[in-house]
Amino acid sequence: MRRATRKLTVLVSLDVAGYTRLIGRDERGTLDEIAAIRRTIIDPSLETHGGFLFKTMGDGGLIEFPNVEDSVRWAIGFQTAMAERNAGRGDRQVPVRLAIALADVFVEGEDRFGAAVGFVDRLQHAAPPGGVLITLAARHQLARSLAAQFTKIDPIALRDVDEPVEAWLWMPAGGADRPTGPKPGGTVAIPVPAPDRPSIAVLAFDNLSVDPEADSIADGVVEEITATLSRIRDFMVIARNSAYVYKGRPHDVREVARALGVRYVLEGSLRKSGDQVRVTAQLIDAENGAHIWADSFRGKADNIFEFEDRIAESVAGALRPSIRAAEIEQAKRKRPNSLAAYDLVLKALPLLWSHRGDANGEAIDLLDRALAIDPSYPRGGGLRRLGAGPARGLQLDLRLRQSAGRG
Repeated sequence: MRRATRKLTVLVSLDVAGYTRLIGRDERGTLDEIAAIRRTIIDPSLETHGGFLFKTMGDGGLIEFPNVEDSVRWAIGFQTAMAERNAGRGDRQVPVRLAIALADVFVEGEDRFGAAVGFVDRLQHAAPPGGVLITLAARHQLARSLAAQFTKIDPIALRDVDEPVEAWLWMPAGGADRPTGPKPGGTVAIPVPAPDRPSIAVLAFDNLSVDPEADSIADGVVEEITATLSRIRDFMVIARNSAYVYKGRPHDVREVARALGVRYVLEGSLRKSGDQVRVTAQLIDAENGAHIWADSFRGKADNIFEFEDRIAESVAGALRPSIRAAEIEQAKRKRPNSLAAYDLVLKALPLLWSHRGDANGEAIDLLDRALAIDPSYPRGGGLRRLGAGPARGLQLDLRLRQSAGRG
């Protein structure tokens, strides 16, 4: 059997940040915009800089360059063009994140594969939208003037990578809604508009113990919570990799929420003493900084998987009604243009809260009538999507609520 050729090259990984949210809001418009970006920005500029787009994945792609300098010049030019394209577009922005790394890959025809491909993809998920993230090895290959455009950030912990990765960040300068560079000791991100439906980011939990084993337990708890919340269709959950970039760094919850495009943030901590583990979690409304739910959980490390599952189900079971209640309160505060639409929404609220199938259907009918009167009323639309969720995930909802009751 012929062995695949191996070579050292430069890879760029890119994807659209918040792609699921954008598709959910306007599928056709988002796909048309991405196609236009490739046609008018990506393809012409790759030809100029000698880049080869060898793989596309719907919302992203992998590009090979003959050297680091060409890849970095292309990336900066591309993100500068995207910042100009996104300026003033509000919730129609298409933010893209990029990462560049030297890569020892296998070559099979026009494909490139191997562990290095996975590495640059994981590094890209740690980049803020609008930014270019490069490794230390890549920066060493740059001319001084080009290297000076990047700012060192704290080492990044990547999944399946033993040691934290030293990385350098470039962000576009200028523009009222675009930061000019990273804050000391951390990264920055171009704010992503929050979606109409409820959205949440689960941040990495702090390890407050001296036991290093507790760090992996905390990560396992966060991963289980994120996965469980993702199965609930009432709200959108940010991917764990996107939220993981803030691990171990001081951060402001409101800034994190703006960067990730979410309305709610779940954060927490873990303490371990012997075989005893205690996890504390709290849900924050990032729009006003208010704590709307908090709880703590105890268990033993000798059966950690069962403990992680129990916490995930308990947290998910508690968060769903907490977020639902917060959304309803927000709907009460935000008035539509039409009093008739507002009256219909108010009538729908107690029906949504009842958690009964027949009442839920009646609530959806009222909300549809409200939106027919005032289609621009965002809270009416948000509650309409919220009301449609229980029918799709009723069995999971019942199990989560029962679990929360046991906790």
